[in-house]
Amino acid sequence: MAKAFKERVIYQIYPASFKDSNNDGWGDINGIISKLDYLKDLGVGILWLSPVYESPMDDMGYDISNYYKINPRFGTMEDFDNLIVEAKKRDILIVMDLVINHTSTKCEWFKEAIKGNPKYQDYYIIKEGKGNKAPNNWDSAFTGSAWEKIENSNKYFLRLFCDTQADLNYHNENVILEVEGIIKFWLDKGVYGFRCDVINSIYKTSLENDNPLKLYNKGTKFYQNQEGMFNVLKRFRNDVLSHYDTFLVGETGAITPKIGTRLINENCLDMFFEFDHIYADKSKILPIFRHKFSAKKLVSALFKRQLEVPYIANYLENHDQLRSVNRYGNVDKYYNESAKLLATLLLSLKGTPFIYQGEEIGSLNYKEISINETNDIAAKMTFTTIKKILRISDKKARKLVNETINRDHARAPMQRNSNQNGGFNDGNITWLKVNELYKEINVAKEENDENSILNFYKKVIKFRNESDVLKFGDFLEGKASNSLNYFYRRYKNKCYMIVLNFSPKKIKFNTPLDIKLLISNYKINDFKYLDPYFAGIFEVL
Repeated sequence: MAKAFKERVIYQIYPASFKDSNNDGWGDINGIISKLDYLKDLGVGILWLSPVYESPMDDMGYDISNYYKINPRFGTMEDFDNLIVEAKKRDILIVMDLVINHTSTKCEWFKEAIKGNPKYQDYYIIKEGKGNKAPNNWDSAFTGSAWEKIENSNKYFLRLFCDTQADLNYHNENVILEVEGIIKFWLDKGVYGFRCDVINSIYKTSLENDNPLKLYNKGTKFYQNQEGMFNVLKRFRNDVLSHYDTFLVGETGAITPKIGTRLINENCLDMFFEFDHIYADKSKILPIFRHKFSAKKLVSALFKRQLEVPYIANYLENHDQLRSVNRYGNVDKYYNESAKLLATLLLSLKGTPFIYQGEEIGSLNYKEISINETNDIAAKMTFTTIKKILRISDKKARKLVNETINRDHARAPMQRNSNQNGGFNDGNITWLKVNELYKEINVAKEENDENSILNFYKKVIKFRNESDVLKFGDFLEGKASNSLNYFYRRYKNKCYMIVLNFSPKKIKFNTPLDIKLLISNYKINDFKYLDPYFAGIFEVL
Protein backbone atom coordinates (compact mmCIF):
# COMPACT_ATOMS: atom_id res chain seq x y z
CA MET A 1 0.00 0.00 0.00
CA ALA A 2 1.35 3.37 -1.00
CA LYS A 3 2.13 5.98 1.61
CA ALA A 4 -0.67 8.54 2.06
CA PHE A 5 1.51 11.43 0.91
CA LYS A 6 1.98 9.71 -2.47
CA GLU A 7 -1.76 9.34 -3.03
CA ARG A 8 -3.19 12.62 -1.75
CA VAL A 9 -3.17 16.28 -2.70
CA ILE A 10 -1.76 18.55 0.04
CA TYR A 11 -3.29 21.95 0.78
CA GLN A 12 -1.28 24.61 2.61
CA ILE A 13 -3.11 26.75 5.16
CA TYR A 14 -1.69 30.06 6.35
CA PRO A 15 -3.61 30.15 9.66
CA ALA A 16 -3.56 33.92 10.18
CA SER A 17 -5.41 34.39 6.89
CA PHE A 18 -7.57 31.32 6.36
CA LYS A 19 -10.71 31.97 8.46
CA ASP A 20 -11.32 34.13 11.54
CA SER A 21 -13.96 32.49 13.77
CA ASN A 22 -14.04 35.05 16.60
CA ASN A 23 -13.75 38.33 14.65
CA ASP A 24 -10.51 39.48 16.29
CA GLY A 25 -8.89 40.02 12.90
CA TRP A 26 -6.75 36.86 12.98
CA GLY A 27 -7.50 33.52 11.39
CA ASP A 28 -7.58 30.68 13.89
CA ILE A 29 -7.81 26.93 14.42
CA ASN A 30 -11.59 26.98 14.92
CA GLY A 31 -11.83 28.82 11.61
CA ILE A 32 -9.94 25.96 9.97
CA ILE A 33 -12.30 23.43 11.58
CA SER A 34 -15.30 25.35 10.23
CA LYS A 35 -13.97 24.91 6.68
CA LEU A 36 -13.01 21.23 6.78
CA ASP A 37 -16.08 20.29 4.74
CA TYR A 38 -15.03 22.81 2.08
CA LEU A 39 -11.57 21.23 1.97
CA LYS A 40 -13.01 17.73 1.83
CA ASP A 41 -15.25 18.79 -1.07
CA LEU A 42 -12.22 20.30 -2.82
CA GLY A 43 -10.67 16.84 -2.73
CA VAL A 44 -7.53 17.45 -0.67
CA GLY A 45 -6.42 14.75 1.77
CA ILE A 46 -3.63 16.42 3.78
CA LEU A 47 -3.45 19.91 5.32
CA TRP A 48 -0.12 21.60 5.99
CA LEU A 49 -0.42 24.34 8.60
CA SER A 50 2.10 27.14 8.67
CA PRO A 51 3.29 27.58 12.29
CA VAL A 52 0.66 27.77 15.04
CA TYR A 53 3.14 27.52 17.93
CA GLU A 54 3.61 30.18 20.59
CA SER A 55 5.49 33.07 19.00
CA PRO A 56 5.96 36.86 19.22
CA MET A 57 5.11 36.83 15.48
CA ASP A 58 8.06 38.94 14.32
CA ASP A 59 8.20 36.65 11.28
CA MET A 60 4.60 35.45 11.38
CA GLY A 61 5.22 32.39 13.56
CA TYR A 62 8.48 31.28 12.00
CA ASP A 63 10.06 32.66 15.17
CA ILE A 64 8.95 30.11 17.77
CA SER A 65 9.20 30.82 21.50
CA ASN A 66 7.65 27.54 22.71
CA TYR A 67 7.29 24.41 20.55
CA TYR A 68 4.90 22.77 23.01
CA LYS A 69 2.26 25.51 23.14
CA ILE A 70 -0.29 26.95 20.70
CA ASN A 71 -0.18 30.67 19.95
CA PRO A 72 -3.23 32.19 21.72
CA ARG A 73 -3.97 34.16 18.53
CA PHE A 74 -4.80 30.85 16.87
CA GLY A 75 -6.54 29.17 19.81
CA THR A 76 -5.71 26.57 22.43
CA MET A 77 -4.20 23.10 22.54
CA GLU A 78 -7.75 21.81 23.03
CA ASP A 79 -8.71 23.50 19.75
CA PHE A 80 -5.77 21.84 18.03
CA ASP A 81 -6.68 18.42 19.43
CA ASN A 82 -10.22 18.98 18.16
CA LEU A 83 -8.83 19.85 14.70
CA ILE A 84 -7.04 16.48 14.57
CA VAL A 85 -10.27 14.69 15.55
CA GLU A 86 -12.52 16.57 13.12
CA ALA A 87 -10.06 16.23 10.26
CA LYS A 88 -9.77 12.49 10.88
CA LYS A 89 -13.56 12.16 10.63
CA ARG A 90 -13.23 13.49 7.08
CA ASP A 91 -10.17 11.35 6.30
CA ILE A 92 -7.91 14.41 6.27
CA LEU A 93 -4.41 14.31 7.76
CA ILE A 94 -2.61 17.23 9.44
CA VAL A 95 0.99 18.29 8.76
CA MET A 96 2.82 20.78 10.99
CA ASP A 97 5.53 23.27 10.03
CA LEU A 98 8.76 22.25 11.81
CA VAL A 99 10.96 25.34 12.21
CA ILE A 100 14.20 24.07 13.73
CA ASN A 101 16.98 26.10 12.12
CA HIS A 102 16.31 28.82 14.67
CA THR A 103 14.10 29.85 17.57
CA SER A 104 12.75 33.21 18.63
CA THR A 105 15.01 35.23 20.90
CA LYS A 106 11.99 35.15 23.26
CA CYS A 107 12.44 31.36 23.60
CA GLU A 108 13.47 30.35 27.15
CA TRP A 109 16.46 28.46 25.71
CA PHE A 110 17.84 31.68 24.26
CA LYS A 111 17.07 33.75 27.36
CA GLU A 112 18.97 31.25 29.47
CA ALA A 113 21.83 31.10 26.97
CA ILE A 114 22.57 34.83 27.13
CA LYS A 115 22.28 34.73 30.94
CA GLY A 116 25.18 32.26 30.89
CA ASN A 117 23.22 29.16 31.99
CA PRO A 118 25.71 26.30 31.36
CA LYS A 119 22.98 24.00 29.98
CA TYR A 120 21.92 26.44 27.24
CA GLN A 121 25.11 28.39 26.47
CA ASP A 122 25.92 26.10 23.57
CA TYR A 123 22.35 25.76 22.21
CA TYR A 124 23.04 28.69 19.88
CA ILE A 125 25.97 29.99 17.85
CA ILE A 126 27.26 32.84 20.01
CA LYS A 127 30.72 34.31 19.35
CA GLU A 128 32.88 37.25 20.39
CA GLY A 129 33.00 40.08 17.91
CA LYS A 130 36.18 41.04 16.10
CA GLY A 131 36.90 44.43 17.53
CA ASN A 132 33.69 46.34 16.94
CA LYS A 133 32.59 44.05 14.12
CA ALA A 134 30.65 40.81 13.68
CA PRO A 135 32.55 37.48 13.95
CA ASN A 136 32.50 37.00 10.14
CA ASN A 137 31.17 38.56 6.94
CA TRP A 138 28.11 36.33 6.43
CA ASP A 139 24.88 37.84 5.09
CA SER A 140 21.36 37.38 6.39
CA ALA A 141 18.83 36.05 3.87
CA PHE A 142 16.78 39.13 4.81
CA THR A 143 19.70 41.48 3.88
CA GLY A 144 22.37 42.89 6.17
CA SER A 145 24.69 41.04 8.52
CA ALA A 146 23.87 37.51 9.67
CA TRP A 147 25.00 38.46 13.18
CA GLU A 148 23.15 40.35 15.89
CA LYS A 149 24.98 41.97 18.80
CA ILE A 150 23.91 40.97 22.30
CA GLU A 151 23.17 43.99 24.43
CA ASN A 152 25.87 45.15 26.86
CA SER A 153 28.51 42.79 25.49
CA ASN A 154 30.84 42.25 22.55
CA LYS A 155 29.14 38.95 21.78
CA TYR A 156 27.00 38.24 18.72
CA PHE A 157 24.53 35.50 17.89
CA LEU A 158 24.14 34.04 14.41
CA ARG A 159 20.80 34.72 12.75
CA LEU A 160 20.56 33.78 9.10
CA PHE A 161 17.12 35.37 8.89
CA CYS A 162 15.30 37.91 11.08
CA ASP A 163 17.15 39.73 13.89
CA THR A 164 14.97 37.95 16.47
CA GLN A 165 15.60 34.44 15.08
CA ALA A 166 18.67 32.89 16.69
CA ASP A 167 20.20 29.91 14.84
CA LEU A 168 20.49 26.66 16.79
CA ASN A 169 23.78 24.80 17.15
CA TYR A 170 23.51 21.25 15.80
CA HIS A 171 27.03 20.43 16.98
CA ASN A 172 25.37 20.18 20.41
CA GLU A 173 23.87 16.74 21.14
CA ASN A 174 21.33 18.31 23.49
CA VAL A 175 19.85 20.38 20.65
CA ILE A 176 19.29 17.22 18.61
CA LEU A 177 17.59 15.54 21.58
CA GLU A 178 15.39 18.62 22.15
CA VAL A 179 14.20 18.54 18.53
CA GLU A 180 13.56 14.80 18.67
CA GLY A 181 11.38 15.41 21.73
CA ILE A 182 9.39 18.04 19.83
CA ILE A 183 8.84 15.72 16.86
CA LYS A 184 7.69 12.87 19.12
CA PHE A 185 5.32 15.16 21.06
CA TRP A 186 3.37 16.18 17.95
CA LEU A 187 3.40 12.73 16.34
CA ASP A 188 1.93 11.31 19.55
CA LYS A 189 -0.85 13.89 19.25
CA GLY A 190 -1.81 12.45 15.87
CA VAL A 191 0.03 14.78 13.49
CA TYR A 192 0.84 12.95 10.25
CA GLY A 193 4.12 14.65 9.30
CA PHE A 194 6.18 17.81 9.01
CA ARG A 195 7.25 20.41 6.50
CA CYS A 196 10.81 21.31 7.56
CA ASP A 197 11.64 24.99 7.22
CA VAL A 198 15.03 25.88 5.59
CA ILE A 199 16.17 22.40 6.57
CA ASN A 200 19.30 22.26 4.42
CA SER A 201 20.79 25.21 6.33
CA ILE A 202 20.64 23.77 9.84
CA TYR A 203 24.23 22.55 10.09
CA LYS A 204 27.10 25.06 10.09
CA THR A 205 30.39 23.33 9.28
CA SER A 206 32.60 26.33 10.07
CA LEU A 207 32.38 30.06 10.70
CA GLU A 208 35.02 31.18 8.19
CA ASN A 209 34.70 34.39 6.21
CA ASP A 210 33.26 33.92 2.74
CA ASN A 211 34.62 35.51 -0.43
CA PRO A 212 34.27 39.28 0.18
CA LEU A 213 33.63 39.85 -3.54
CA LYS A 214 30.43 37.78 -3.43
CA LEU A 215 27.46 40.09 -4.01
CA TYR A 216 25.05 38.56 -1.50
CA ASN A 217 24.35 35.38 0.53
CA LYS A 218 27.90 35.26 1.87
CA GLY A 219 28.43 32.21 4.04
CA THR A 220 26.20 29.71 2.25
CA LYS A 221 29.15 27.49 1.29
CA PHE A 222 29.65 26.79 5.00
CA TYR A 223 26.06 25.97 5.94
CA GLN A 224 23.98 24.86 2.96
CA ASN A 225 23.81 21.12 2.22
CA GLN A 226 26.57 20.17 4.64
CA GLU A 227 27.40 16.56 5.52
CA GLY A 228 26.31 17.25 9.09
CA MET A 229 22.81 18.05 7.83
CA PHE A 230 22.50 14.53 6.40
CA ASN A 231 23.66 13.04 9.69
CA VAL A 232 21.21 15.05 11.79
CA LEU A 233 18.26 14.12 9.56
CA LYS A 234 19.25 10.44 9.71
CA ARG A 235 19.24 10.70 13.51
CA PHE A 236 15.71 12.08 13.46
CA ARG A 237 14.63 9.23 11.18
CA ASN A 238 16.29 6.44 13.13
CA ASP A 239 15.52 7.71 16.63
CA VAL A 240 11.92 8.90 16.15
CA LEU A 241 10.33 8.96 12.71
CA SER A 242 10.91 5.28 11.90
CA HIS A 243 8.50 4.36 14.71
CA TYR A 244 5.54 6.16 13.08
CA ASP A 245 3.62 6.26 9.81
CA THR A 246 4.84 9.72 8.90
CA PHE A 247 6.78 11.79 6.39
CA LEU A 248 9.09 14.79 6.08
CA VAL A 249 9.08 17.32 3.26
CA GLY A 250 11.97 19.77 3.25
CA GLU A 251 12.25 23.39 2.17
CA THR A 252 15.64 23.20 0.48
CA GLY A 253 16.96 26.23 -1.34
CA ALA A 254 20.04 25.93 -3.59
CA ILE A 255 19.88 22.16 -3.88
CA THR A 256 21.36 20.10 -6.72
CA PRO A 257 19.74 16.94 -8.12
CA LYS A 258 22.61 14.92 -6.61
CA ILE A 259 21.96 16.27 -3.11
CA GLY A 260 18.19 15.95 -3.52
CA THR A 261 18.57 12.33 -4.57
CA ARG A 262 20.81 11.65 -1.57
CA LEU A 263 18.27 13.17 0.80
CA ILE A 264 15.60 10.79 -0.45
CA ASN A 265 17.67 7.67 -1.08
CA GLU A 266 19.32 7.92 2.34
CA ASN A 267 15.89 8.35 3.96
CA CYS A 268 16.62 11.83 5.31
CA LEU A 269 13.53 13.35 3.67
CA ASP A 270 10.61 11.81 1.78
CA MET A 271 10.51 14.72 -0.65
CA PHE A 272 11.62 18.31 -0.95
CA PHE A 273 10.71 21.65 -2.52
CA GLU A 274 13.04 22.87 -5.27
CA PHE A 275 13.37 26.52 -6.25
CA ASP A 276 14.77 26.55 -9.79
CA HIS A 277 11.40 27.12 -11.46
CA ILE A 278 10.61 30.27 -9.46
CA TYR A 279 13.23 32.15 -11.52
CA ALA A 280 11.16 31.89 -14.68
CA ASP A 281 10.20 35.55 -14.20
CA LYS A 282 13.01 37.04 -12.13
CA SER A 283 16.78 37.15 -11.88
CA LYS A 284 18.49 34.30 -10.06
CA ILE A 285 21.55 36.47 -9.38
CA LEU A 286 19.55 39.45 -8.07
CA PRO A 287 15.99 38.21 -7.33
CA ILE A 288 14.77 41.74 -6.61
CA PHE A 289 14.76 42.35 -10.40
CA ARG A 290 12.05 40.92 -12.66
CA HIS A 291 12.38 39.85 -16.25
CA LYS A 292 9.77 38.80 -18.77
CA PHE A 293 8.18 35.47 -17.90
CA SER A 294 9.55 32.52 -19.86
CA ALA A 295 7.28 29.48 -20.03
CA LYS A 296 10.21 27.52 -21.41
CA LYS A 297 12.29 28.31 -18.29
CA LEU A 298 9.42 27.32 -16.01
CA VAL A 299 8.62 24.04 -17.74
CA SER A 300 12.26 23.10 -18.38
CA ALA A 301 13.09 23.55 -14.68
CA LEU A 302 10.12 21.40 -13.68
CA PHE A 303 11.04 18.72 -16.24
CA LYS A 304 14.63 18.67 -14.99
CA ARG A 305 13.65 17.78 -11.42
CA GLN A 306 11.00 15.33 -12.57
CA LEU A 307 13.70 13.39 -14.39
CA GLU A 308 16.63 13.78 -12.02
CA VAL A 309 15.26 13.02 -8.53
CA PRO A 310 13.28 10.02 -7.24
CA TYR A 311 10.38 12.01 -5.78
CA ILE A 312 9.49 15.67 -5.39
CA ALA A 313 7.02 18.11 -3.87
CA ASN A 314 5.37 20.13 -6.65
CA TYR A 315 4.11 23.68 -6.12
CA LEU A 316 3.50 26.95 -7.93
CA GLU A 317 2.56 29.05 -4.88
CA ASN A 318 3.13 29.17 -1.14
CA HIS A 319 3.28 31.74 1.67
CA ASP A 320 6.68 32.98 0.42
CA GLN A 321 5.85 33.38 -3.28
CA LEU A 322 3.70 35.84 -5.21
CA ARG A 323 0.49 34.55 -6.80
CA SER A 324 1.15 32.21 -9.71
CA VAL A 325 -1.47 33.57 -12.15
CA ASN A 326 0.16 37.01 -11.90
CA ARG A 327 3.55 35.46 -12.52
CA TYR A 328 2.93 32.70 -15.06
CA GLY A 329 -0.54 33.35 -16.47
CA ASN A 330 -2.30 36.06 -18.43
CA VAL A 331 -4.43 38.10 -16.03
CA ASP A 332 -5.61 40.67 -18.56
CA LYS A 333 -7.00 38.54 -21.39
CA TYR A 334 -6.95 34.88 -20.38
CA TYR A 335 -7.21 34.91 -16.61
CA ASN A 336 -9.63 31.98 -16.29
CA GLU A 337 -7.92 29.85 -18.93
CA SER A 338 -4.38 30.44 -17.69
CA ALA A 339 -5.33 29.73 -14.06
CA LYS A 340 -6.81 26.40 -15.19
CA LEU A 341 -3.72 25.66 -17.26
CA LEU A 342 -1.56 26.09 -14.15
CA ALA A 343 -3.88 23.78 -12.20
CA THR A 344 -3.52 21.12 -14.90
CA LEU A 345 0.26 21.43 -14.89
CA LEU A 346 0.58 21.24 -11.10
CA LEU A 347 -1.75 18.27 -10.67
CA SER A 348 -0.28 16.24 -13.54
CA LEU A 349 3.38 16.16 -12.52
CA LYS A 350 5.08 13.21 -10.85
CA GLY A 351 5.26 13.69 -7.08
CA THR A 352 2.95 15.21 -4.48
CA PRO A 353 1.08 18.39 -5.47
CA PHE A 354 0.83 21.23 -2.95
CA ILE A 355 -1.97 23.77 -3.39
CA TYR A 356 -1.70 27.02 -1.45
CA GLN A 357 -4.86 28.55 0.02
CA GLY A 358 -6.62 30.78 -2.50
CA GLU A 359 -4.78 29.24 -5.43
CA GLU A 360 -7.87 27.12 -6.11
CA ILE A 361 -9.97 30.25 -6.76
CA GLY A 362 -7.30 32.02 -8.83
CA SER A 363 -6.35 34.58 -6.18
CA LEU A 364 -4.21 37.45 -7.45
CA ASN A 365 -1.67 39.83 -5.94
CA TYR A 366 -2.79 43.12 -4.44
CA LYS A 367 -3.17 45.85 -7.02
CA GLU A 368 -1.34 48.15 -4.65
CA ILE A 369 0.19 47.80 -1.17
CA SER A 370 2.30 50.50 0.45
CA ILE A 371 5.29 49.86 2.68
CA ASN A 372 3.30 51.31 5.60
CA GLU A 373 0.61 48.67 4.99
CA THR A 374 3.17 45.89 4.53
CA ASN A 375 3.59 43.36 7.32
CA ASP A 376 6.28 41.16 5.73
CA ILE A 377 9.52 41.76 7.62
CA ALA A 378 11.68 40.58 4.70
CA ALA A 379 9.98 43.02 2.33
CA LYS A 380 10.43 45.92 4.73
CA MET A 381 14.10 45.14 5.37
CA THR A 382 14.78 44.74 1.65
CA PHE A 383 12.99 48.04 0.89
CA THR A 384 15.27 49.90 3.29
CA THR A 385 18.41 48.16 2.02
CA ILE A 386 17.86 48.66 -1.72
CA LYS A 387 16.89 52.29 -1.24
CA LYS A 388 20.22 52.84 0.43
CA ILE A 389 22.38 50.71 -1.88
CA LEU A 390 20.72 51.59 -5.22
CA ARG A 391 19.99 55.19 -4.18
CA ILE A 392 16.49 55.10 -5.59
CA SER A 393 13.23 56.75 -4.57
CA ASP A 394 10.61 55.24 -2.25
CA LYS A 395 8.35 54.71 -5.25
CA LYS A 396 10.94 52.73 -7.24
CA ALA A 397 12.02 50.70 -4.22
CA ARG A 398 8.39 49.84 -3.38
CA LYS A 399 7.77 48.79 -6.99
CA LEU A 400 10.77 46.45 -6.99
CA VAL A 401 9.78 44.90 -3.64
CA ASN A 402 6.10 44.49 -4.54
CA GLU A 403 6.78 42.95 -7.95
CA THR A 404 9.25 40.35 -6.74
CA ILE A 405 9.36 39.52 -3.02
CA ASN A 406 6.55 41.06 -0.94
CA ARG A 407 5.06 37.99 0.71
CA ASP A 408 1.94 39.84 1.83
CA HIS A 409 0.44 39.29 -1.65
CA ALA A 410 0.00 35.60 -0.82
CA ARG A 411 -0.79 36.18 2.85
CA ALA A 412 -3.88 38.36 2.36
CA PRO A 413 -7.06 37.08 4.05
CA MET A 414 -8.83 34.29 2.14
CA GLN A 415 -11.62 35.63 -0.08
CA ARG A 416 -14.74 33.63 0.80
CA ASN A 417 -17.61 35.84 -0.39
CA SER A 418 -18.43 39.39 -1.42
CA ASN A 419 -19.38 40.53 2.09
CA GLN A 420 -17.31 42.87 4.22
CA ASN A 421 -13.71 41.61 4.57
CA GLY A 422 -14.40 39.05 1.88
CA GLY A 423 -16.08 36.73 4.37
CA PHE A 424 -12.80 36.18 6.21
CA ASN A 425 -14.66 37.30 9.31
CA ASP A 426 -17.74 39.27 10.35
CA GLY A 427 -15.83 41.89 12.32
CA ASN A 428 -14.40 45.30 11.57
CA ILE A 429 -10.68 44.49 11.48
CA THR A 430 -8.28 42.17 9.69
CA TRP A 431 -4.60 41.73 10.58
CA LEU A 432 -3.69 42.40 6.93
CA LYS A 433 -5.82 44.25 4.44
CA VAL A 434 -8.19 42.24 2.24
CA ASN A 435 -7.34 42.08 -1.47
CA GLU A 436 -9.22 44.72 -3.47
CA LEU A 437 -10.60 42.04 -5.83
CA TYR A 438 -12.56 40.09 -3.20
CA LYS A 439 -15.95 40.90 -4.78
CA GLU A 440 -14.84 39.51 -8.14
CA ILE A 441 -12.76 36.58 -6.87
CA ASN A 442 -14.20 34.58 -3.98
CA VAL A 443 -15.27 31.06 -3.02
CA ALA A 444 -19.03 31.65 -2.93
CA LYS A 445 -19.13 33.19 -6.39
CA GLU A 446 -17.07 30.39 -7.89
CA GLU A 447 -19.00 27.59 -6.20
CA ASN A 448 -22.07 28.75 -8.12
CA ASP A 449 -20.31 28.92 -11.49
CA GLU A 450 -19.77 25.54 -13.15
CA ASN A 451 -17.03 27.03 -15.34
CA SER A 452 -15.12 28.62 -12.45
CA ILE A 453 -11.50 28.05 -11.54
CA LEU A 454 -12.59 26.49 -8.23
CA ASN A 455 -14.82 23.92 -9.91
CA PHE A 456 -12.05 23.12 -12.38
CA TYR A 457 -9.67 22.46 -9.48
CA LYS A 458 -12.27 20.12 -7.95
CA LYS A 459 -12.60 18.32 -11.27
CA VAL A 460 -8.85 17.85 -11.81
CA ILE A 461 -8.17 16.89 -8.17
CA LYS A 462 -10.93 14.25 -8.39
CA PHE A 463 -9.43 12.99 -11.62
CA ARG A 464 -5.97 12.76 -10.05
CA ASN A 465 -7.28 11.08 -6.89
CA GLU A 466 -8.82 8.35 -9.05
CA SER A 467 -5.90 8.00 -11.48
CA ASP A 468 -3.06 5.58 -10.77
CA VAL A 469 -1.28 7.03 -13.79
CA LEU A 470 -1.04 10.50 -12.21
CA LYS A 471 -0.38 9.23 -8.68
CA PHE A 472 2.21 6.56 -9.43
CA GLY A 473 3.21 6.83 -13.09
CA ASP A 474 6.65 7.53 -14.54
CA PHE A 475 7.39 10.92 -16.06
CA LEU A 476 8.45 11.08 -19.72
CA GLU A 477 9.78 14.34 -21.11
CA GLY A 478 8.09 15.88 -24.13
CA LYS A 479 8.59 19.46 -25.28
CA ALA A 480 9.26 22.70 -23.40
CA SER A 481 8.81 26.04 -25.17
CA ASN A 482 7.21 29.44 -24.73
CA SER A 483 4.04 28.17 -26.41
CA LEU A 484 3.42 24.43 -26.93
CA ASN A 485 4.48 22.23 -24.01
CA TYR A 486 3.74 18.58 -23.40
CA PHE A 487 4.89 15.61 -21.33
CA TYR A 488 3.74 12.08 -20.59
CA ARG A 489 2.82 10.03 -17.53
CA ARG A 490 2.91 6.27 -17.86
CA TYR A 491 1.83 3.51 -15.47
CA LYS A 492 1.56 -0.17 -16.38
CA ASN A 493 -0.41 -0.34 -19.64
CA LYS A 494 -1.73 3.26 -19.59
CA CYS A 495 -0.15 6.46 -20.87
CA TYR A 496 -1.38 10.07 -20.60
CA MET A 497 -0.19 13.03 -22.63
CA ILE A 498 -0.49 16.41 -20.91
CA VAL A 499 -0.62 19.28 -23.42
CA LEU A 500 -0.30 22.99 -22.52
CA ASN A 501 -0.35 26.12 -24.68
CA PHE A 502 1.38 28.85 -22.68
CA SER A 503 0.70 31.54 -25.31
CA PRO A 504 -2.10 34.03 -26.03
CA LYS A 505 -2.30 32.71 -29.59
CA LYS A 506 -4.04 29.75 -31.18
CA ILE A 507 -1.33 27.30 -32.20
CA LYS A 508 -1.15 24.33 -34.52
CA PHE A 509 -1.00 20.93 -32.85
CA ASN A 510 0.19 17.88 -34.77
CA THR A 511 0.76 14.51 -33.16
CA PRO A 512 1.08 11.09 -34.83
CA LEU A 513 -0.40 9.53 -31.70
CA ASP A 514 -3.97 8.31 -31.44
CA ILE A 515 -5.27 10.27 -28.46
CA LYS A 516 -8.52 10.72 -26.56
CA LEU A 517 -9.32 13.81 -24.47
CA LEU A 518 -9.99 13.06 -20.80
CA ILE A 519 -10.09 16.55 -19.30
CA SER A 520 -9.41 20.12 -20.47
CA ASN A 521 -10.09 23.79 -19.78
CA TYR A 522 -11.95 24.26 -23.09
CA LYS A 523 -15.14 22.64 -24.37
CA ILE A 524 -13.89 21.66 -27.83
CA ASN A 525 -13.51 18.53 -29.95
CA ASP A 526 -11.08 19.64 -32.67
CA PHE A 527 -7.44 19.54 -31.55
CA LYS A 528 -5.72 20.46 -34.80
CA TYR A 529 -5.35 23.90 -33.22
CA LEU A 530 -5.03 24.68 -29.53
CA ASP A 531 -6.73 27.78 -28.18
CA PRO A 532 -4.83 30.34 -26.08
CA TYR A 533 -3.76 28.85 -22.73
CA PHE A 534 -5.30 25.50 -23.63
CA ALA A 535 -4.60 22.68 -21.15
CA GLY A 536 -5.64 19.09 -21.65
CA ILE A 537 -4.96 15.58 -20.42
CA PHE A 538 -5.21 12.97 -23.17
CA GLU A 539 -5.07 9.21 -23.05
CA VAL A 540 -2.71 7.70 -25.61
CA LEU A 541 -4.65 4.85 -27.21
